[in-house]
Amino acid sequence: MPIIFFLIIGLYLIGNFYIYFRGGQALTNYPTGVKVLLSLLFWSGALSLIFTFLVRRVNLSMKFLSFTHEVGSAWLVFTLYMVLFLISFDLIRLFYRPFAYGFHLAFAFTLCLLSYGYYNYKNPKLQEYDLVINKQAEVSTLRVVAVSDIHLGFGTGKATLSKYIDKINEQKPDLILISGDLIDNSVLPLKEEHMEEELNKLSAPLGVFMVPGNHEYISDIDESLAFLKTTSIQVLRDSVVSLPNGVQLIGRDDRHNHRRKPLRDLAEQVDHSKPVLLLDHQPYDLDKTIKAGVDLQFSGHTHRGQIWPVSLLTDRLFDISYGYDNREGTHFYVSSGLSLWGPPFRIGTDSELVVFNLNFK
Repeated sequence: MPIIFFLIIGLYLIGNFYIYFRGGQALTNYPTGVKVLLSLLFWSGALSLIFTFLVRRVNLSMKFLSFTHEVGSAWLVFTLYMVLFLISFDLIRLFYRPFAYGFHLAFAFTLCLLSYGYYNYKNPKLQEYDLVINKQAEVSTLRVVAVSDIHLGFGTGKATLSKYIDKINEQKPDLILISGDLIDNSVLPLKEEHMEEELNKLSAPLGVFMVPGNHEYISDIDESLAFLKTTSIQVLRDSVVSLPNGVQLIGRDDRHNHRRKPLRDLAEQVDHSKPVLLLDHQPYDLDKTIKAGVDLQFSGHTHRGQIWPVSLLTDRLFDISYGYDNREGTHFYVSSGLSLWGPPFRIGTDSELVVFNLNFK
């Protein structure tokens, strides 16, 4: 993991040096004072994400940390698309004809793309599925709202969370499931903004259940669990719950816990003549889910890459990187996430809220 992290940081810095160099060529005739000012602004933006990550657990001003987080995370995607556009225009200039305004066009196209991505992120899609589970319960139908990857913190604050809560409650769910990464990189902003006040507004007769994701561990799992105890959310960590209507929930701890129980051990604790729902943040080892007799697995984690072309990579890394599939009678759904990590953009993917209308027979 550290090797991958340093590789990404290295590529990020190389990309920014490339943009800075090409920008310097485009701004040759600008006054020296203007170029110095633009240079300071450029590198402040480029380094702000690294700064925010390094001081995420330091007791600094939440407004300041939120600002540097938003600037830095946005700069990450700005760097990606600026580099892609600049390389494209440089190739045109190299192989076809002189192209004097490549930097300016790359900058304009990038801003347009980021504006679209921000709007798309701020307007989550509602995905609704009618699924049949060939097992009996004490009810014939169950309406489940399932969300993942809300990433509460410096990027997704209390105001945005309030809108999410309203949208979830509008669906009038019988049951609410959260498949990990409710918290982003630190619990501090959740405490500062008292986000438990909004989370406690989640309303479902059968309750609200969640499993930890990798970001609950990044935020410090003990601190994450301590915060979650101030809410009405019931955290499942390698545990099984039988609901009053006969539906059973298996909640797995995240893969960050290398001592988490095997799924087969948890599956031995359920009655397989009744419906079995599984929450597992990271969608790996799907064949084991089928063997365990699970009827529906809900996962998140992938974000489906969040932005293109990263989505192409996640499609190759995961057996199911996004969406619904039915394999040998087991329903699978991998969500792209209600919110997102880092950059506030959805380009080529959507933020989503998933509703399952489960029919038991």
